[in-house]
Amino acid sequence: MTGFSLDLTEEQRDLRDWVHGFAAEVVRPAAAEWDEREETPWPVIREAAKIGLYGFESLAEMFGDPSGLSLQIANEELFWGDAGIGMALFGTSLAVAGIFAAGTPEQLAEWVPQCFGDADDPKVAAFCVSEPDAGSDVSALRTRARYDEARDEWVLSGQKAWSTNGGIANVHVVVASVDPELGSRGQAAFVVPPGTAGLVGNRKIRKLGLRASHTADVFLDDVRVPGHCLLGGRERLDARLARARERAREAREAQEARQGGKGGEGEKGAGGRGQAAMATFEVSRPTVGAQALGIARAAYEYALEYAGQRVAFGRPIIDNQAIAFALADLRTEIDVVRLLIWRAAWMGRNERPFTAGEGSMAKLRAGELAVTATEKAIQILGGAGYSREHPVERMYRDAKIYTIFEGTSEIQRLVIARAISGRHIP
Repeated sequence: MTGFSLDLTEEQRDLRDWVHGFAAEVVRPAAAEWDEREETPWPVIREAAKIGLYGFESLAEMFGDPSGLSLQIANEELFWGDAGIGMALFGTSLAVAGIFAAGTPEQLAEWVPQCFGDADDPKVAAFCVSEPDAGSDVSALRTRARYDEARDEWVLSGQKAWSTNGGIANVHVVVASVDPELGSRGQAAFVVPPGTAGLVGNRKIRKLGLRASHTADVFLDDVRVPGHCLLGGRERLDARLARARERAREAREAQEARQGGKGGEGEKGAGGRGQAAMATFEVSRPTVGAQALGIARAAYEYALEYAGQRVAFGRPIIDNQAIAFALADLRTEIDVVRLLIWRAAWMGRNERPFTAGEGSMAKLRAGELAVTATEKAIQILGGAGYSREHPVERMYRDAKIYTIFEGTSEIQRLVIARAISGRHIP
């Protein structure tokens, strides 16, 4: 019987050191330039593809780690280098997670390699779910998918917002409503192949942070994709819709029987989360937390080094308890958050249910720590921290999105509250 251990394996340590070296030698020196340019750092992506860090094979190896930790380790190290470039490299993995969550083995084999391209000609992919009027509320999607049986094609129409790599992606994964009356349970995910007519992503969004990562609105004007681009296939979708319609009917009957009383389990079962989108977010939440953790750790380390060198009133400022205690608190929180992330990643990889919202716990604490750590780093540096001569101001701008995207902090608390209470808290 193997005893309990928190030691990383040799493979995990090698991965950590490899990604850290790339982040230190390639990413960090380029970070300020691409943040200023607000453009996709294709030279860095090509360099990552050349060494095998960006590509299907490396991501598959990380996904294949039975502990679930490799992907989190790689993300923490890469985002320690720079979050904007890190998102430019790992933004594709969200689309891959969408294909992985809903697709068949055949679809995985067909589409995932096309998300990355190859070392000579790397590509990126986009996961399109948010909409102008449907951000955290993924059940309110208005993008529609209509099946044209005569041509065995799906026709997608609508608008997506805040899509990482939207418009410049080789492959777009789009979540759309097939049966609007079923709300979130009537949604499905589709692959839009390269070069498909009708998809346009020419409205690039200028952002506070993560500026090296391309973000755009995506417009779908009667976009036609072959029937096999429905992730999971038609048979599985029809079976799922039939179950959802039956549950909705049972919920209505139960509510009528209660003569207008408050909805209980029937109402809870019929509403809720957008399955195609939320399945992807469940997979990605610990990874997003690891990205935020990388930002927090980078800010903490920079502030720690600065505090040891900056002399005021005749001594290094770290000799003041106010500074020393602030850094001690940050280091403690970094270790706490890493353990939350690793637990959620292990649970997800080993199909342990998140009975207390463990995935949301990790993402919540990591996102808020990134904001706290970067703000505290600026405070420790003082006026220097407010200057672009030091990277903490960029880290501060990059950090804020982690309390917003892939579920705001408020949504994460709602998920946790529902999980621990067993109630549908509105």
